[in-house]
Amino acid sequence: MNELKTAIIDIGSNTIRLVLYQYDNEEGLRELGNIKTVARLRTYIQPSGEMSDEGIQVLSETLLTFKAMLEDFEVTDVKAAATAAIRQATNRDKIIEEMKERTGIQIELLSEEEEAYFGYVAVAYSMGTKSAVTIDIGGGSTEITLFENKEIQQSHSFPFGTVSLKQRFVKGDIINSSEKKELLAFVKEQFQTLPWIKNVALPIIAIGGSARNIAQIHQQKHDYPIASVHGYEMTKENLDDLSLFLGQLSFQELKQLDGLSSDRADIIVPALEVFRVLMEVVGSETFQLTKRGLREGLIIQRILQTDTKAFDKYNVFEGNARRLARQYGRSEVEVDYLMHLADQLYRECCHLGYLQYHPEDLHLLAKAAKVFNIGEYIELSSSSQHTFYLIANQSIDGLNHLERVKLALLASYKNKDYFERFAAPFATWMSREEHRKIRDFGALLKFVYALNVSKRNIVHAIEMHTEEDHVQLNIYVKKNAAAEKYQANRHRKHLERALKIPMKINFIEEGWNNG
Repeated sequence: MNELKTAIIDIGSNTIRLVLYQYDNEEGLRELGNIKTVARLRTYIQPSGEMSDEGIQVLSETLLTFKAMLEDFEVTDVKAAATAAIRQATNRDKIIEEMKERTGIQIELLSEEEEAYFGYVAVAYSMGTKSAVTIDIGGGSTEITLFENKEIQQSHSFPFGTVSLKQRFVKGDIINSSEKKELLAFVKEQFQTLPWIKNVALPIIAIGGSARNIAQIHQQKHDYPIASVHGYEMTKENLDDLSLFLGQLSFQELKQLDGLSSDRADIIVPALEVFRVLMEVVGSETFQLTKRGLREGLIIQRILQTDTKAFDKYNVFEGNARRLARQYGRSEVEVDYLMHLADQLYRECCHLGYLQYHPEDLHLLAKAAKVFNIGEYIELSSSSQHTFYLIANQSIDGLNHLERVKLALLASYKNKDYFERFAAPFATWMSREEHRKIRDFGALLKFVYALNVSKRNIVHAIEMHTEEDHVQLNIYVKKNAAAEKYQANRHRKHLERALKIPMKINFIEEGWNNG
């Protein structure tokens, strides 16, 4: 599949969304537009089990609006998927038939198993976490899955969500303490019916708007220094603190709260309590966020059916790093070449005892080599600042936020001063030893980058020897390396500081057939 422009209409119990996607082999999957309507379809389900005519009308009007937008965007490839609100309505067949007649849109009703599965697919292909329990809490249902080593083991869908829990347990706009007690007891009882999640002590990965809002509130509250919630991690203690904080706010205060969509003000506390109960039942210490979900699961599955190599759930970051590099003007050949040089120099340093060999360090260096200095695509003179900002502030599939910051610090290395300035807001994120190691690796990558400043891939081998009072660095080149010589000598001091020894560089020019 070379190129695909498609739209997903996600008909949920709380919101209905139209999301436009573009996929191609080079740039991967990109979201082009995201339009949301808060329809609260779950509230139109009557005691008889039928969705009222008013609810059907709301759905019809929303779909007609979306259809007009799709015509403007000239997107004809559309998939409309409905979940709990319509699944739980006893007149669901009539609703689907009427929508086809009124709007021309054919709705596909997802089963509970399908909804859970597509949520898992989105997580597996967007997160580096190998094993976890996922929760996708919508307005009318809650899907739980367990996956181990990226393979789904179990899944279950509960017929309750944020909107239905609020309807059942909360009389006013916000929950009071006795209502909260009842809600907690009910949810705990429900979760304990799943023996496969009890005390498995795996991370929880949360999907959906309520989870994203909880992360955003937490970030706002703590003046979080970087953007995006994808890959964000919280502890059980963080969730407990947030529960106390939100529990003290009035409905009006919740509506004004930074990070919280005002349309979720009445359901955010029930959602948070569900997450807290799940962490307790699972015995989990880590609560992770993804901005991917059902919609991405649907589109990823569709692309994989025609191109099985489009995504790799076992190496999530690797595919994304190459796409990121390509987006900022790096060719595949250049990326591989920089990785190869970084690998050679690191192994030489380890061989002589200037660095301690650790496979995970080499892995980190390889990651950073892929995206080193990508900010030069925006502006050469301020490439370091741009590189740091681009990597630290965008969602990168396969990385949590600490990994993203480490990568940004490594890939943006210019000199010690810049490094310290970029690292300052993250002083508590890593030990001094880790901080120093990343700075030294940054210097090593900066030097490696200098060895290909003319982008001609002319260095083919690096050798190091220890002399009495210095290190001799022999760099074998295939042809004139004037630009590389100049840059390498300029950046030598960074490498000398990292390895704590003076260095002499010797460029050895070889004939074309020698090496």
